[in-house]
Amino acid sequence: MLPHVIYLHGFASSPKSTKANFFREELEKHNVNYHIPDLNVPDFEHLTLTAMLEKAAQTIRDLPDNRPVVIIGSSMGGLTALHFADRYRQAEASRIKSLILLAPALDFAANRQQAMGDDWLEQWQQAGSLPVYNYAYDKEMQVHAGLAEDMLRYDSYRVDVALPITIYHGKNDETVDYQQSVRFAKQYTNVTLHLLESDHQLLDQTDVILAGIHQQLK
Repeated sequence: MLPHVIYLHGFASSPKSTKANFFREELEKHNVNYHIPDLNVPDFEHLTLTAMLEKAAQTIRDLPDNRPVVIIGSSMGGLTALHFADRYRQAEASRIKSLILLAPALDFAANRQQAMGDDWLEQWQQAGSLPVYNYAYDKEMQVHAGLAEDMLRYDSYRVDVALPITIYHGKNDETVDYQQSVRFAKQYTNVTLHLLESDHQLLDQTDVILAGIHQQLK
């Protein structure tokens, strides 16, 4: 039987994500058991990476059988997938067959620095929360500074993950510098990196990515 597929959506997104549901529609044609957990935990305002990792673990615990799992992670969902595979490798993540990361936001601090300047953390802590446009709700919402403080406990360039990792990253990504993926791929021999002529969304590369997903499901 085919592995389960779990799709981890990005920041300010939801299980209604366009990419998540494109892959759902395509993979379910091949009888893939596909899951999109809501990573806005405990809620969007009080989001933490630690809570997202536990949500991924609970999603695996809730699967109906013990088949292997392929995880697709988009942007912050890619970050979540990587650290879940690291932190839970002796537990729920031991069932992971491979990771597929789409424009993974591997360096949270660098991304915030690019968007807000060198004093991004001080700005966020002093304000207590920051307004972020949430695409799932189609409105601006607040996110607490605890997200930033929690994120800084995780270093993507020091994870202990030996399973196969495939990364797709657009060279025209203005949200997450593709050089983050280049740096990561240089450090780990189990990483296959595909640099594409695309942006952060990768919506014009879904057929390429889908073909890669099918390869991982064999």
